[in-house]
Amino acid sequence: MDNEYIDLFGSIPEFKNWKEISRINKGWSTDEKFFIKNMEGKQFLLRLNNISEFDKKKSEFDAIKLITSTGINMSKPIDFGTCCNNKNVYMLLTWIEGESAEEALPKLSENEQYKLGIKAGIVLRKIHLIPIESVVINCEETLRKKVETKMLQYKDCGIKVPNDKKFLEFILKNIGYLRDIKQTIRHGDYHVGNIIITQDRKIGVIDFNRFDFGDPWKEFNRLMTFSRKISIPFAKGQIDGYFTNEVPDLFFKLSALYTAYDSLFSIISTIPFGGEDIKNTICLSKMIFDDYNGFDSYIPKWYK
Repeated sequence: MDNEYIDLFGSIPEFKNWKEISRINKGWSTDEKFFIKNMEGKQFLLRLNNISEFDKKKSEFDAIKLITSTGINMSKPIDFGTCCNNKNVYMLLTWIEGESAEEALPKLSENEQYKLGIKAGIVLRKIHLIPIESVVINCEETLRKKVETKMLQYKDCGIKVPNDKKFLEFILKNIGYLRDIKQTIRHGDYHVGNIIITQDRKIGVIDFNRFDFGDPWKEFNRLMTFSRKISIPFAKGQIDGYFTNEVPDLFFKLSALYTAYDSLFSIISTIPFGGEDIKNTICLSKMIFDDYNGFDSYIPKWYK
């Protein structure tokens, strides 16, 4: 075993039974990630963070344990603790064998993509139905304050999103629908990049590091952008599966509101990453603007 890994992970109880360790460089999270295989051939995912994130990561680990109770196919919790002379916090999870939906879906027929979307919607619904001590939250007031702050940042950022006035007009016109929302636990980043397609065509869910609590329908903001860009049949299927083909009109109004907000203001956080990311963000905003017919509609035309 490499001395680097002995220094990092030697204090982890399961380490003595590990046969293979390899670093994973995919994904956007700040976690250091490692693929682990033990002597019996079982596979695991190890996530490593600075000890300063202990409380945050403990909350994430507890959330994963809670979500595991649904029985969905996901990265299940194995162990949590500190390592490397208490300089790091680690999380050991089961490994889901399969291919990222982002890569797998374009290879499948539209019918297969739609069916997998149905399954993804059912899985998401199970997460949102987990019993928690829920409260009714005032999402309208919260979003209004965010819009005020973001508008000041947007004016100073130096780059403008095409049709930004139409985006803002739609947001302000529809923000009143955000009243008396009952919060649930949320995955926080539910899209094709965090969904695994197994060999037997099952859905697996990974990367819960952005879990939070709030309006469950806000979870679809990733679908309306990232997932829809990869596979429209999958995106349609996820909506239909979540609502068992009876989609309430209010869902489309709220998901359009969230999508407009993200599409307009994401440019602010993108600028530090440079040219290509800025270009992609602008292209994504143009796609969204077209999907909603310049926001003359709150139902994306690809769903119709």
